[in-house]
Amino acid sequence: MMQRPAEVRHPVLASLYDGFMRPQEKLLGVGRQRERLMADARGRVLEIGFGTGLNLPYYPPVDHLTATEPDPNMRRRAGERVASIESTFTVDLLGAPAEALPVPDGSADTVVACLVLCTIGDVRAALAEVRRVLAPGGRLLVLEHVRSAAPAVTWLQHAATPVWRNLAGGCHLDRETVVEVEAAGFMFEHLWRSGDGRGSFVQGRARMTAG
Repeated sequence: MMQRPAEVRHPVLASLYDGFMRPQEKLLGVGRQRERLMADARGRVLEIGFGTGLNLPYYPPVDHLTATEPDPNMRRRAGERVASIESTFTVDLLGAPAEALPVPDGSADTVVACLVLCTIGDVRAALAEVRRVLAPGGRLLVLEHVRSAAPAVTWLQHAATPVWRNLAGGCHLDRETVVEVEAAGFMFEHLWRSGDGRGSFVQGRARMTAG
């Protein structure tokens, strides 16, 4: 049996997160990318690493949303956001890590991973769980910052990650998330990259490959 990851607690990060993200949502277009990402959400949805629930206003009418967030500080703020927003679907907020999802096999039509695969301790285990819980024909929706293809930017990402990881709850600036997703048995049907294709943001929709 896989060992359950230890509970994470980042009270300072949780209190500052929405304020930190606010200028990025508006000035850097992160909010627009969230909206584009969520447009593909269908049916029974599972969002891993729900954070403070910043994706919630962008959800279309879905059947049901199960949102997992292991940090109790983030989860409390997410609960406040869920309670404050009227929606056409119910939201179950669970305190669970992406590496050990407490949901049945094949129970999700859509899994959302938004700015979370950069932080998860064991990405391979988390993506294996995503495959387990996705129903046949289901889709994985991804919005992440990743390792840039521009050498100078990559060098800066490598150099900054050890410090940034400690400040930002384990966040890595230099993960090759697209490679990890494909290696886990997914194929992107759509994949957008920021800038000229060498940028450090990606947004896409992937389906499971056979096997």
